[in-house]
Amino acid sequence: MANFSKSHVPQFSVEVYQNAYLPEGGREVNAIVTVTSTGGGTTGRVPPAGAVPADAPRPGGGPAAAVVLMVDCSGSMDYPPTKMRNARDATAAALDTLRDGTRFAVVAGTHVAKDVYPGNGRLATADARTRAQAKEALRRLGAGGGTAIGTWLRLADRLLGAADVDIRHGILLTDGRNEHESPEDLRAALDACAGRFTCDARGVGTDWEVKEVTAVASALLGTADIVADPAGLAADFTRMMENAMGKEVADVALRLWTPVGVEIVFVKQVAPAVAELTGRRTEAGPRTGDYPTGSWGDESRDYHVCVRVPEAGIGQEMLAARVSLILPGSSGGAPQTLSQGLVRAVWTDDMVASTSINPQVAHYTGQAELAQVIQQGLEARKSGDFDGATAKLGRAVQLASASGNADTAKLLSKVVDVVDAATGTVRLKARVAEADEMTLETRSTKTVRVKK
Repeated sequence: MANFSKSHVPQFSVEVYQNAYLPEGGREVNAIVTVTSTGGGTTGRVPPAGAVPADAPRPGGGPAAAVVLMVDCSGSMDYPPTKMRNARDATAAALDTLRDGTRFAVVAGTHVAKDVYPGNGRLATADARTRAQAKEALRRLGAGGGTAIGTWLRLADRLLGAADVDIRHGILLTDGRNEHESPEDLRAALDACAGRFTCDARGVGTDWEVKEVTAVASALLGTADIVADPAGLAADFTRMMENAMGKEVADVALRLWTPVGVEIVFVKQVAPAVAELTGRRTEAGPRTGDYPTGSWGDESRDYHVCVRVPEAGIGQEMLAARVSLILPGSSGGAPQTLSQGLVRAVWTDDMVASTSINPQVAHYTGQAELAQVIQQGLEARKSGDFDGATAKLGRAVQLASASGNADTAKLLSKVVDVVDAATGTVRLKARVAEADEMTLETRSTKTVRVKK
């Protein structure tokens, strides 16, 4: 990471929501950790494209950033021909949204990856001239060849890795399945790129594989979505680039310290989407581990931490975990603690206190289950297990209704006929549009915030 002054880092706060009380013999402690960053780029510190010269200092000293746009140019992008045109237009719209001074490149992805602008393994610096040149290169892009997403990501990694910047980000668009490399090759590419840059992934049309696109976003801490109608690409690419330009700090880690005898059951992000972090821990000292959270602008996210503590007697109390937000030190320097919170355990014989479920914990436990039963229900439907699909998707309708997740409830209603949302009574629809099913699967992990 490049060096930047402390004043450029947003202010982070950590709030812990939990019921600290356990009954005698109780060992499992659950907490929702809300992390909020303020004072970052999305409050207006990022100037629009063309507002300042490329070599001028950014207002507020905003961070240097680099972005690589990976555009699927495989043969299927020509069917229909409007798909390739929409992809070119969307990439041009994203270029218009780049902040002046941002380093960038455009990669054409087929069964090989080619940096079509500026070329020769370099990055351009965004200004009026380079945007115009990049758009000219886009106009020359045609469709032909296969799909090997891992090669696109590896080229993006090489390009971004050469830049001395704070924020490294990719945007990837595909319309087809990753048929020209093995799943192991894609997994190896994701493992190699993880922690080096973040990446948003989009599937256009309905001929791509949801699990491939969501795997890219999950591994690289970005967002995944479907753009079923290619005409919607430009607006989506503009939103993605605006979000990327709003990031102020990268590589923030959620650090968990636990006392002797405490086991970590899981750590997961639960808002704005469910993302499993447990297996992504890197050791950071005795009984201390870091979990990656990616880049931050002005935003708030929620994390669910579950730990198992040793048994203790009534009236005893202990610190079950300390949660900190950590920014790595530049050039080998000491890491900076941005904020922290405490997770406690108190043993009591008060049954009311020890059996009460914290509202935040209850809400996000339901949201995580919602994501899981949607995916299980759709898998059951695809495999012909219609009874299993009805049960799982019925439970999803019930959870979405109870938690006020109206967006997911609306998507579910395109796959099932809802008889009674409160009880989860549904009937599978006889015919479901492929785009509706893929949209539900792609967006199944998106959650709603708990009403505090």
